[in-house]
Amino acid sequence: MLSRLSAGAFRRAANSNVSAAGRASSVRFASTNATASNLQALMNSRATLASASLLSVGTIAWYTHLFGSLPFLGEVHASHLSDEGLHPASYPWPHSGILDTFDHASIRRGYQVYREVCAACHSLDRIAWRNLVGVSHTADETRAMAEEVEYTDGPDAQGEMFQRPGKLADYMPAPYPNEEAARASNGGAYPPDLSLIVKARHGGADYIFSLLTGYIDPPAGVEIREGMNYNPYFPGGAISMARVLFDGLVEYEDGTPATTSQMAKDVASFLSWAAEPEHDERKKIGIKAVIIFSSLFTMSLVLKRFKWNTIKNRKISYTPPVDKTH
Repeated sequence: MLSRLSAGAFRRAANSNVSAAGRASSVRFASTNATASNLQALMNSRATLASASLLSVGTIAWYTHLFGSLPFLGEVHASHLSDEGLHPASYPWPHSGILDTFDHASIRRGYQVYREVCAACHSLDRIAWRNLVGVSHTADETRAMAEEVEYTDGPDAQGEMFQRPGKLADYMPAPYPNEEAARASNGGAYPPDLSLIVKARHGGADYIFSLLTGYIDPPAGVEIREGMNYNPYFPGGAISMARVLFDGLVEYEDGTPATTSQMAKDVASFLSWAAEPEHDERKKIGIKAVIIFSSLFTMSLVLKRFKWNTIKNRKISYTPPVDKTH
């Protein structure tokens, strides 16, 4: 009797365990299926598709903006590559290094070239006289140069506009009163402002230097209409601006030989500074920031090891109690 009861109880217990295991298995399978279905629904949702598309397009646009073209896709052009101009060579500018700054003597000479040659046609709207102080000229020198220019100011107490000498706060004067006057004086061509020309042209200072020194006779088969000049670095090859730099055109104050390449190099350096006046200060602050944050990072590592060394390296052991009854 006891054996039959024990066998029956054993069978009931086994059946209950099997049913419980089946229920647990079904619950686990249901949870797994629910997770898979949720993941599939997330992958198929329109928001996920739109986010992935925006991320892909943004990544491609960012890479193209930085490097010009994709590495696995050749450039597609509707015109010939020569229409975009000959790519300038890369020159070792004094300020091109990570820790390098501008050659301020070259900036001073470059301003002299701009003032005596370029300022007749090109403006420098974003540079004020005060920006030259401490960079290429002293405050007295800059103030004297500003006072040579007459600025229209007013109105006065009688409501009339008047002329006054320039101040350090004034911006450099433009050669023409408006765009129409500039075009009329240059055969319909509009001389661009040079404040950000280095940033606005592919190649930067390399392009400026190559353009100023790249005037040559047109090759065989190339026709340049009257009033235009051939320069392979200019898009299309035909440029309205004639060659303006010649050996000995200016006389440098420091006695540097005023060759064509020297003047082109100096004015390119000056325009590089004009496009980024904060260049030197930014690098100085960057060096300080790197030193400070590197020191703080090192200190945080040392402090972390000091605080957690005893906890990370401790050994935890367990000694079970001894049963003294046996």
